[in-house]
Amino acid sequence: MQSMGKVILEGYIVASANDLNNIKEHLDEHIKLTRAEKGCLTFNVQQRNGKELIFDVYEEFTDKEAYDLHQERVKTSTWYKATRKVERHYDVSGLEATPDK
Repeated sequence: MQSMGKVILEGYIVASANDLNNIKEHLDEHIKLTRAEKGCLTFNVQQRNGKELIFDVYEEFTDKEAYDLHQERVKTSTWYKATRKVERHYDVSGLEATPDK
């Protein structure tokens, strides 16, 4: 099986008022580390205008392998600990596999 190619994640997270400062404190480092990952094409997380508890998320990775490596790194990160209670609303495309030709 081969990956379809690029993996795109789009969506948003919803923070609680109690977690907001902690999330904002760790966001810049999370963005920097992710953008430095092999296979990261685009990575943006930003507060939604007028909705301080909502952060819009857009990610592009070269393939499923790069996306999976990112997910594994995040699970051990300070960002993961800071955001473990947020509501996540994501759509991910490109994880489907196709038969080898």
